[in-house]
Order: sequence, then C-alpha cells, then structure tokens
Amino acid sequence: MKIYNKIGLIGIALLGLGATSCNDWLGEPSPGTTTLDDFFVSGEACLQVVNGCYVPLMWEYNHSYFSEWYIGDIASDDALKGGQNVADGADAYDIDNFKTNANNAIILDYYRAKYQGIIRCNLAIEKIGAYEPDETLTIDDKNCMLGQAYFLRGLYYFQLVRVFGGVPLVHEVLDSSDKWQQPRATAAQVYESIIEDLKFAEANLYEKDQYAEEDLGRATKGAACALLCKAYLYNHDYENAYTWGKKFVDEHYNTGKYSLCTNYADNFTLAGENGPESVFEIQYTADPTSDYGEGFGFSRGTFTIILTRPRMSSLGGDAGWGWNHPTHNLYAEFEEGDARREATIGVPDEEAQKEIEVVYLGSPYYNNKTSYSEGGTFPAIDHHSRGPLNYRLIRASDVLLFYAEAALESGKDLGAAKWALEEVRARARGNATVANALPAFPNYRGYSDNTESLRDAIRHERRVELAMEGHRWFDLVRWGIAKQVMDKDNGSYGSTEREEARAEMAAFIEGKHELFPIPNEELALNPMEQNPGY
Repeated sequence: MKIYNKIGLIGIALLGLGATSCNDWLGEPSPGTTTLDDFFVSGEACLQVVNGCYVPLMWEYNHSYFSEWYIGDIASDDALKGGQNVADGADAYDIDNFKTNANNAIILDYYRAKYQGIIRCNLAIEKIGAYEPDETLTIDDKNCMLGQAYFLRGLYYFQLVRVFGGVPLVHEVLDSSDKWQQPRATAAQVYESIIEDLKFAEANLYEKDQYAEEDLGRATKGAACALLCKAYLYNHDYENAYTWGKKFVDEHYNTGKYSLCTNYADNFTLAGENGPESVFEIQYTADPTSDYGEGFGFSRGTFTIILTRPRMSSLGGDAGWGWNHPTHNLYAEFEEGDARREATIGVPDEEAQKEIEVVYLGSPYYNNKTSYSEGGTFPAIDHHSRGPLNYRLIRASDVLLFYAEAALESGKDLGAAKWALEEVRARARGNATVANALPAFPNYRGYSDNTESLRDAIRHERRVELAMEGHRWFDLVRWGIAKQVMDKDNGSYGSTEREEARAEMAAFIEGKHELFPIPNEELALNPMEQNPGY
C-alpha cells in the first residue's frame, strides 16, 4: 500500500474541514456542518490525519514543477537545467545560472508545499495528542502516530531552512485570521525546532520491521535517527552528529535493520522500492488519470520520470522532456570502471545524440536514477506525464557518509570515519579492483593518511555515491565551498564546463546565492526581512 497516495484526498478534505469549522468569526456553522471534534471520534480518524501529513511530500506541481532536484541538482555542478532549449522553463534557467529572483514560481510553490505539510502536522499533533487511547487506538499506536507527525514536521522545516535559511516557525493550528502573520525565526531557531521534533519522533516511532508490510514507507525510528545526524551536521554541531550517526550504525545498520544493496543500481528500480537500503523515500503509485492544471494534491504519480527521461524519438510516446542533464564535470568525477557512473548517468547512443533536442548545452546525458529504466529499457508508464517510481530521500549509504564526516570533523574517531567510507567504497568496488580501499587518484593528488585528505575522500564519495539524488547543492553550501566550486570564472566547475553552458552562467555572489529569496507573494502576505542581496 502506498500510504501517501491512498489518503491524499482525505488529507485535503481534513484541511478544508479544519478551515471551515475553526473560523467561527465567519458566523455560526450551517445545520449539518461537520466539525473537527465530530471527525476525531475513533482511532481511524487519527490514522487518516497522519496519512494526510505525508501527502505534500509527493507534490511536484502547482503553478510550476518544483521537485527538490530543481535546487539540489540543477543549482549545483552535478546538472544543467535541460529541457527543450535554453528558453524552456525560465525559472529553472534562473536557478541553474544564479539569476533567481523573488518572483520565481518554482521557489514559491516549493515554499508553500512545505508549509501545507507543516499545517497538516500541526493539526495531527494537536488532535491525536488530545485523543484518549481506547479499543480503536492503543497507546503505542497513538505515540507512533504522533512520532510520524513530529518527524514529518521536522523534515518539512529541514527542507525549508536549507533553501531559505530562517523561516516563520508555526507550531499550532492557525484557526483565525489574527494568527496568519508570523515572525521570521533565525536559522538556529529553526534547527532547534527540527531537532526537538526529531528527538520526540525517534523516541516514539516504530522500527522498520515493526510495521506491517502494507505500511512500509512510514517514518521509522531509524529514519528519525538518520535525520537527526543530518540536521546536526547541517547545523555544524559535529559532536551531536557523531552521536546520532553512531547510534544509527550501532542500533540499525550493524543489527541488520538496514544494509547496502549488493547491486547499487537496485536502489533505483521499481522492484527495489522500500528495500534494505531505504531509510526513507517518497512514495508514488501508478496513476492513469489526467490532472493537468489542477495543482497541489491531484497526482498520485511522479512527474520526475517524464521530466528526466531523454528527449529521444526512439522512446516513442514515453519519450521524456529532457530535464536535469548531468554535467560533463560530474561524469568526469567518477573513477574509470566505477559501475555507479553507468547506474547514475545515461548516455544516448550516437544516433540519438544527433537529434535536435537530445543534447542540452553540450550535455547529452540523462539521470538514469529517476528515468525509470530497467535493464537498459524504458518501461511504459501509465500516463504520459507521471509514473510510479518512488523518490529515495535517505539511503543507508547517505547516513554512513554523514557518520564518516561527523566522526572526522568532531575529531571523535578517525577509525570510524575510515570504516564508514570503506563500507560504501567496498560496495562500489564489488569484485573489481578499480577503486582502492581508500581513494588514490588524481583528484586527491595521491591519498595520504591525514585529515585534509580524508575530508576530500568523503566529499568525493558523497558526490559519486549520491549523484543526481538532489543532495549536491546543499552539500556545497554547508561545506562553505559553493563559490569555490560554482564561480563562473574561478570555480572548479564554472571555469571547466562546456563553453555552451558557461555562456549562460552569471557570477556567483558569496553571501547571497547560498540561499534563495523568500517569495514576494509570501512577503506581501507576511511582511518579513528578505534574504541578503535579493
């Protein structure tokens, strides 16, 4: 059962119900009106409102497409915008080339979708928290449902703070107009809220193996532990990041609750959904119906498949729209013989590359992880614009590399940092000899057993292991090297990419472009300070 999709309309209905029943300043309700208190009369209602909290995670379209990879991949050195041509998707073009302004539709829809999720979580926390356990809801199930709501609220805020910095913190149901304007919190305050939510979640969620099979995909104790490690790392609290990374390794990874798939590419197939390496992923399902132009919440399938498939005529009716082209720079980052490159980057054959819209600014590549290819073929999808493939948000290898980084940067355990790095490298090596136990290739100028070299090794491994999964931009920013990498003239990417791509780039402004602007429409509704430079 794909839990987010099955109950999407229930979640929408709950929000509408809350909006009409709580605004008593509009007047007395009409006879027959259902109130929130009328709805929450059984444990089933609590389950439905929690299910509704997951739904905004899967949203990718409202007025614009706004999947997180539009930022995590396209803003970085891993990918170019793609599409039909340079003029296709002006807002994505601006993200790609550091020309984003506060009227960008992708940024607006992304911002609003996350707050829709937060609103749903606040409702679930309030109503489930007040519900007394009975024959329809045990105390353990109640606590687990609350844990899911707190986990998701923490996740939504984590997604916001990485893109915008500090944002308004809302921890209650906004049931009257005088609560609509909320002050902007600092990034530090947002991280404090995220960590508090995730600690509650970790203490109350079930383990992955405690859920019934049809509930796979729900937040777990392991997922909360992993996200705590990640949140502390982004907040540069390496000691606590190490503590939670070690807890994940000791209590979840080394106990067999999570493991690395033997075949790396299995992580990105339909059959591999919610597999042993999956810590948390966004659930999608086949949806043959059309919902074009409907906006938030009207699709149960993902648009990412059709958006990122190549624009090759040989694919016929299932040809893609050619977005999110991997760069030559990323292709060159992989060591020769590393099978992860083929699993990550698709390369159209020579005939296909001659087609007018397959190559974008010198890049013929496409994202093999999201294009739903199986054994070199592209299965048909149920609707021309959406398909069923889940989006992998947290994998065990991601957490291992976070643990390696935290162990290194905290100075707690260099041995643990090397062990975690080697866990990921060993899977990449398989039975081949192309990848040494610790990196030794030109990018590192020869591996040496010191902190600086180990840091380079971990950063390289994060790039190739997690390439085209929406992480790279956020890594560059939190490492403080975005300008060093991305600057048009002096960056390691900006000065080396193909000339066609360089011609479109703008200069990277340090102190500005690490964050995106708060959307103007949101500033009009809720006046607050804009990010520097916008």
